[in-house]
Amino acid sequence: MPSIALRVLSMFSLALLLAPTAIAAATAYGRLMLQFPNFWPDGPQQQSTLAVGNEDVKVPVTLGVMSRCPDALICEATFDKVVPQVADKIDLSLEFIGKINDSEPDFGVTCLHGPGECAGNVQELCAAKYLDVQQWWPYLKCQNFNGRNKVGEPDIALKCADTAKFDWLGSGVGLCAGEDGSGKGAEGVQLLKDSVRRTEELGIEYVFPTSIRRDDINVVDINRKSCTVLINNKPVCIHDGAWKECEDGHAPEDFIRQINAEYEKLNMV
Repeated sequence: MPSIALRVLSMFSLALLLAPTAIAAATAYGRLMLQFPNFWPDGPQQQSTLAVGNEDVKVPVTLGVMSRCPDALICEATFDKVVPQVADKIDLSLEFIGKINDSEPDFGVTCLHGPGECAGNVQELCAAKYLDVQQWWPYLKCQNFNGRNKVGEPDIALKCADTAKFDWLGSGVGLCAGEDGSGKGAEGVQLLKDSVRRTEELGIEYVFPTSIRRDDINVVDINRKSCTVLINNKPVCIHDGAWKECEDGHAPEDFIRQINAEYEKLNMV
């Protein structure tokens, strides 16, 4: 019995000696958890947190365009060499330039190249909303391939859906843009209005004159900013008759380099 009592007393004494260390460690751990709430020791919880933390952040890339604008076609042809190289690193979107006009009966927007351009804008916005970039980008390319003055035409819209291998109605694109391919679907028209407002907020716009010739691009004295390229929400280049304000270059490899640099910053690679 005495030996048992001695052992118990010894263990109790050791616990008393270790208590300050244990309390200090617990206190330090508590401070760590308050400072870094996502920190966990090795184990399932750490793996779960790291899995979430390791999801790649994609680089927002925006092309501010008009679907029948020659500058847009040149810009998009350049990006046709960019997209395949960085498709898994970017969140690519189109924003369209126009002027909100409540008296415009079909779209509520005036488009510089006429109502056909508004229809093309709607078709491309709906495609970008309901398809992944591997499908909607080929759809845009198909429309451009048929010539800028045919962008927005219903038969081209439906034909290009077949070319890009998606079901016009089943995908949701047709319900958005109009089952007949007209570009006059209510959802798509609202997408266009929202897009025009965003371009105005971003400063990507034409300053429309009082009257414009809808059948001709040769309009003078207009502040033209199409196509404007934004990478990670920063304007990096403009094509307006020629490439302008492209401090870091305008070749496909220049855009790829800039995207990769922003991707590394966003993901701390």
